[in-house]
Amino acid sequence: MPNTKSAERRMRNSARKQQRNRSVKSRLKSFEKRFVAALKTGKKDEAGTALREAISTYDKAVKGGVVPRATANRKKSRLTLALAKLK
Repeated sequence: MPNTKSAERRMRNSARKQQRNRSVKSRLKSFEKRFVAALKTGKKDEAGTALREAISTYDKAVKGGVVPRATANRKKSRLTLALAKLK
């Protein structure tokens, strides 16, 4: 338990931010899975759409400070390379 009012406030803020970060990360994983599923079925146009959505979601996560920029860039690069291999 927090001992001071400020510690209590920080605890509330941390819990709120943790919940937000968890939802954003879950969303990232969902878009990534959707892209991988489209790759496995061999649907190029569907995979391209899923890739654009995933990249956009990664950029938004970076903007919000949920994911480090280098991590997002690495993931986006690997997803793009996977699509390029399919074509």
